[in-house]
Amino acid sequence: MRSVCSFCDYFVIAGGTSNRQVGAITQAIEDDLAREGIKSLSRVSYNDESGWLALDYSSVVVHIFYNPVREFYALERLWSDAKRVRIPRS
Repeated sequence: MRSVCSFCDYFVIAGGTSNRQVGAITQAIEDDLAREGIKSLSRVSYNDESGWLALDYSSVVVHIFYNPVREFYALERLWSDAKRVRIPRS
């Protein structure tokens, strides 16, 4: 992202099949990183119904979408000038 914006190095974009799953994914990311001493600069409500939660880790911004909302906003297309890095599913 650094080549196309000044506020972060990476976007991580993930999707869930329901708003509840989006909240659970968000909570899991925050919990896992907090155990490593890494805390988000943003505060989110896990039961948010917007379909889009974002976690700001300064150089990395994590976007977790309800899949239809992800398709609507299409951040991958909006920021298509940035280099894409795929992370294999585990």
